[in-house]
Amino acid sequence: MDEKIYVTINHLDDFESQLFLKTGDILILKKDRNNQYDDEAVAAYTRDNCKCGYVANSVHSVARGTYSSGRVYDLISEDVKCLIRFILLEEGCLIAEII
Repeated sequence: MDEKIYVTINHLDDFESQLFLKTGDILILKKDRNNQYDDEAVAAYTRDNCKCGYVANSVHSVARGTYSSGRVYDLISEDVKCLIRFILLEEGCLIAEII
């Protein structure tokens, strides 16, 4: 990937690990093939393999300038690392750069 690709990761408040996330942390994005709500779901995990959110896939939750889960789903094989750039706790999401 030559251009920088950013994603919005939401549902942070659904997982306890959100309390420990900080900018500069590495997350692993993995296709969630068994997700009953979204056929293109991409889950975010900490390095300790704790699920901490999902890449946003709705026009209402994808931050402008970031890729949706559907776009990322087609770009990755099974998983990819990303770097947390911004955390927006009030919105319950973060912005990460795929590395």
